[in-house]
Amino acid sequence: MSDRASIPLCDPVLIALGIDHAFGERGSQLPESTVFPEQVHGIESFDAGPAVPIVGRRKADVIVTRKPGQNIGIVTADCVPILIATKTGRAVGAIHAGWRGLSAGVIESGLGALRALNGAAGEEDLAAAIGPAARACCYEVDAKVRDALEQRYSGHLGKFLWPGRPARFQLELPMLAGRILEANGVERQHVGTENAICTICSGTRFESYRRDGSAAGRLRHFISPRSYGRTATVEEG
Repeated sequence: MSDRASIPLCDPVLIALGIDHAFGERGSQLPESTVFPEQVHGIESFDAGPAVPIVGRRKADVIVTRKPGQNIGIVTADCVPILIATKTGRAVGAIHAGWRGLSAGVIESGLGALRALNGAAGEEDLAAAIGPAARACCYEVDAKVRDALEQRYSGHLGKFLWPGRPARFQLELPMLAGRILEANGVERQHVGTENAICTICSGTRFESYRRDGSAAGRLRHFISPRSYGRTATVEEG
């Protein structure tokens, strides 16, 4: 049986580019060969090139590759999974973006790593897809989180965070991530949000640490570069 026998959520933005990818749900299967970093809520990135083993993971929250057919991924349980790619599909990446990572600049780090990996074509247009994560309907944060995000994104935060209970705020984390992508050069029409579903209130489909605590599992997401002989279905940048 193929290790892609059960393909979960895919985004139209990346489908149009002919890029293999998927966002995980409860029990969904992803390629066994996927390389995952050891996530630490930071901004470090690494290139999962041909010499990177599947075991012995690197500490990072961004992983990128240009190797055709190489699967790379991240895991989440309320944080925002972001899959990114050049519009040719030759270079791809995955970003693990919780509030700590966002406030430290993990999205900027991820886009920078992908552009650097793309070398001379580094200015090529990029595309991104946002997956299941905690959303404002259920995601309550305190002033510490608000202040950390406000230091970096004061110009954007007002649209994605609003008062809730006393001394608490409702945070629209995936949509804030989308705005940050746009502010860093990813055109709005190339930011996919179809699968930005709330993990907290969708318990039958998604794992959630905020909802289930230490009993929560993890959602596994992957992406891999388009093979050189494969043709994308949209005009390439």
